[in-house]
Amino acid sequence: MTNLTRRAALRLAAAVPLLGMAATAKAQTTHTVRIQGFAFEPADLTISAGDTVIWVNDDDAPHTATGGGFDTGTLNKGEQKGFRFTSAGSINYRCDIHPAMRATLTIR
Repeated sequence: MTNLTRRAALRLAAAVPLLGMAATAKAQTTHTVRIQGFAFEPADLTISAGDTVIWVNDDDAPHTATGGGFDTGTLNKGEQKGFRFTSAGSINYRCDIHPAMRATLTIR
């Protein structure tokens, strides 16, 4: 095998695993949690690691979504805030202003 042919073979061998990764990579998804009627909807959401969740306040009252190291801050009517979740786990979160408002986010 000549040096040129050997180099081409090595490049091809190195590229094949990358092609497989590109074919199996999951597209990231954006999920929306609506805050309405003093509740998070959906109250239980399961997402994949790398996905983004956006909280949208549809209520007249201000709300937060807070827990597991994230905090939207106060969202007034019509405001929204999103976070990308990269690690698997389960997060119980709440509204700091209305502590009876609770929900769960599961990241797989």
